[in-house]
Amino acid sequence: MKTERRRQLSTAEERRATVLRTAIGAFAGKGYFGTTTTEVARAAGISQAYVYRLFPTKEALFTAVVEHCFHRVRAALEEGAARATGSTPEAVLDSMGDAYARLISDNDLLLVQLHAQAAAVSEPAVREAVRVGYARTVEYVRGASGAGEEDVQRFFAVGMLCHLLVSIDAESVDAPWTRTLAKGITHY
Repeated sequence: MKTERRRQLSTAEERRATVLRTAIGAFAGKGYFGTTTTEVARAAGISQAYVYRLFPTKEALFTAVVEHCFHRVRAALEEGAARATGSTPEAVLDSMGDAYARLISDNDLLLVQLHAQAAAVSEPAVREAVRVGYARTVEYVRGASGAGEEDVQRFFAVGMLCHLLVSIDAESVDAPWTRTLAKGITHY
C-alpha cells in the first residue's frame, strides 16, 4: 500500500520570518539603497510578488529588518543583564556591553545597523524605526542598569565606537590612533 505524502506549506508568518532572516543578509551586503526586493526574494526562495504580499514596500521590509535587529539587541542586553556579576549599575552595564560586543561580532547585524543609520538621514520611515529602536533600547538600559544619564550616554557612545572599530577592522592596524580608540574595549 502506497503512503501518500502531503506537502506541508509554511504559514505566512513562517515565510515572513524567513524573509526577514534572508533580508538581513541581503541588506547587510548592499544596504537599503543597493538591495532589491528581487534579490531578497531569490535568496528566500520565493517570488518577488510574495515578498510584496508580506511587506507592501521595500521600505516596509527594511524597517521590519531594522526592528528585528533591535529585538536581537534587546535580547542580548537582557542576557547580559542577567549574567551580571553584581547589581551595581557599573556591573550591569559592563555585562550588557560584553553581550553587545559578542552580538556585533555577527557582521550582518552590525552592517544592517550601520546601513539603517545611513538611510535614516534621508528616509523618514527608516529614521522613525531607528528612533523607536534606540528609544526603547535606551529606556531598557536605563531601567535594567539603574545607571544615571551620563553613564547611559557613555554606554551608547562606547557602543557607537565599537561599531567604528569593528567596521574598520581596527584590531588589524597597530598604530597609536587605533590603540587610543580601542583602549579598554573588548571585541569578539
